Amino acid sequence: TIATNMAGRGTDIQLGGNLDMRLENWQTEQSVKGKEPTPEEVEAKRAEIETDIEAKKKRALDAGGLYVIGTERHESRRIDNQLRGRSGRQGDPGASRFFLSLDDDLMRIFGSERMDGMLQALGLKDGEAIVHPWINKALEKAQGKVEARNFDIRKNLLKFDNVMNDQRKAIFEQRRELLADQDLNETIAEMRHQVVDDLVAEAVPEKSYPEQWDLEGLKEKVDSIFGLDLPVGDWADEEGIAEAEIHERLLKATDEAAAKKAGQFGSQTMRQLERAVLLQTLDSLWREHLVTLEHLRQVIGLRGYGQRDPLNEFKSESFTLFEQMLSRLREAVTGQIMHAEIAHESDAPSLDIADLPPMEVHHVDPTTGQDEFALETAEAAPASGGAAPVRTRKAAAVALDPADPSTWGKVQRNAPCPCGSGKKYKHCHGAF
Repeated sequence: TIATNMAGRGTDIQLGGNLDMRLENWQTEQSVKGKEPTPEEVEAKRAEIETDIEAKKKRALDAGGLYVIGTERHESRRIDNQLRGRSGRQGDPGASRFFLSLDDDLMRIFGSERMDGMLQALGLKDGEAIVHPWINKALEKAQGKVEARNFDIRKNLLKFDNVMNDQRKAIFEQRRELLADQDLNETIAEMRHQVVDDLVAEAVPEKSYPEQWDLEGLKEKVDSIFGLDLPVGDWADEEGIAEAEIHERLLKATDEAAAKKAGQFGSQTMRQLERAVLLQTLDSLWREHLVTLEHLRQVIGLRGYGQRDPLNEFKSESFTLFEQMLSRLREAVTGQIMHAEIAHESDAPSLDIADLPPMEVHHVDPTTGQDEFALETAEAAPASGGAAPVRTRKAAAVALDPADPSTWGKVQRNAPCPCGSGKKYKHCHGAF
């Protein structure tokens, strides 16, 4: 058996062969030939294969068992040991031997730099087999270096995964609570109040002068999120107005608007709307957040060139992104609920039958197999060689007059205009 790499998985190598596999292959061959073997033939073939396996196994055991030959060492000693174990997996005798070269990647990259000097000191010549305990020791050290390096890589990746896993636990726990809670009114109200807090804190910073307030931006955001046109600028012109008064008035206005919206929808409908909007928005933002973290994880290693720990940088950046996601969640959920409207069936646009184009009935001549309407349209086509406009059967009976649009009938918008201008109908006489 020749294989590029055998890691102890799959079918064991059995001396003499495998009875079930050989019997199955024989039955397949008979089926391909169209001969379905009888149970008696199967039993006879089984006995024949058993005898052959015993003979071959005895010959292999007399020769010393399975001999495993390796052409290079794997980076992991565990894989080498699994390959060695092939000679004894079934309790049979066997042996293994590895033939290596000092030019293999394992020794060339991770081997000792003093290897060449050591071999010269031993007086070994080119092409001579090297069998020495020093070589085995150097090989084990090289494999140990690779295993330690791979272990550090996996350990470092696990630390990054733990950062994402902490956020995943927080989101999933919050989602389970939302699913278990029958009434999300308090949760939605807290989100709405937090949005007001964030807007006021951003537009009216603490310990700032009125000249530094961004009231115009606050008015626009209140209008876009809550759908309220509030005189925020007039509030600021009042004597002695402060951040607390503006915050209180915004809370009162938004709570009144939310209560009015709940009254329009009804209690049960409002609860269903809040649950659907909250869960769908949370899932959507969480998927986007995972993609963003994956992109951040791919490039955060570059922070190492600035003498900063990539893991700590990833923790800090991911936490900032997580807070931003929660802020976007509060704004999105509040905005969607405040802008939601009830659509009644009477609001749906009605379809007027008179607006539909007239139907065209095509008759196929049974003798010629040609469409009569297609013949009439071709006869009425302009001599310019362009595509003929599609007309109704009623219009086809009348001679087409380029100067009289009443004789054109139903013309397709992308067809050439019948007036002969060379433009499309939608850009000429068919323009709105």
